[in-house]
Amino acid sequence: MRNAARLSTDERVAYQLGIRHFESGEDEAALSQLTRLVATRPSFADIHYLLGLLYERRGDLDAATQRFETAVTLNPDYAEARLALASVCERRGDFDRSEAIVFSTPVTEPDGKVPLTQAKLANLQAALGDAYREAGEIGEAIAAYRKALDRCPGFQDVRYRLGVALREHGLPDQAIREFGRVLRASPAHLDASVQLGLTFWSLGQAERAATQWQGVIDAEPTRADAKLYLRLAARGAGADLASD
Repeated sequence: MRNAARLSTDERVAYQLGIRHFESGEDEAALSQLTRLVATRPSFADIHYLLGLLYERRGDLDAATQRFETAVTLNPDYAEARLALASVCERRGDFDRSEAIVFSTPVTEPDGKVPLTQAKLANLQAALGDAYREAGEIGEAIAAYRKALDRCPGFQDVRYRLGVALREHGLPDQAIREFGRVLRASPAHLDASVQLGLTFWSLGQAERAATQWQGVIDAEPTRADAKLYLRLAARGAGADLASD
C-alpha cells in the first residue's frame, strides 16, 4: 500500500524503512519507523494495522488491540484489521467479542457476494490504483480507485486517495465531493481536511482553504503541514501549494 497523499521526504523514508524491516522480521526497527510515521499521519488505517501486527508479534496484546481498533474505526470495512482484532480478542479470552466482530456483518450480501472477499478485492484494486499513480498514470489510478469503491464504498482511505488523484488530474470539483464524503463519514480524518483546503486553494477560494487548515490546527495544534500552508497563504506565496 502507498498512501496517495504526498508524504514528506522524512515520512516517505520512515514508511519505506518500516515496511522493509517489517517484511524482514526486524520488528523493533519496523516499530520505531512506523511509530514515527503514525505520529504525523494518524489517520492512515494501514499504519495502525501494521503496528498492531508488530505489537501482537511481541506479545503486547493490549497495544495490538488498540491499534487494530483504531484501524477499524478509521476504516470499518478493513477486513484484515477486523480479523486481526477478532484473533487478538480470542487470544485474550474475550470470546464473545471475538465472535461479535467476526459476525458483525452478514456472511453473504443479498447478491451472494462474500463481504471479506469483496474487501480483499477492493484492497487489491486500490493497490493497483496506487501503482498507476506512482507511474504517473493518474487517469488509470482514478479508474482503479473507483472500482475499489464500487466494491466497498466505506473504504474512506481509498476515497481519500481518489480525491487527491482527482485534483491532480485537474478535476477539483470532483475532488471536493470525495473529500466531503470522507469527512462526513470520518470527521477526524485531518489529512482529508488538509487536502480539501489545498483543493479550495487551487480554485482560488482562499477563505475556504484557510478555514480547513485552521480547523486542522485547532484539532491538532502540532500539525505542521496545515501551519505551513496557512503561513504561505498569508504571505501570498500559496499559488503552487497543491503541487508541494
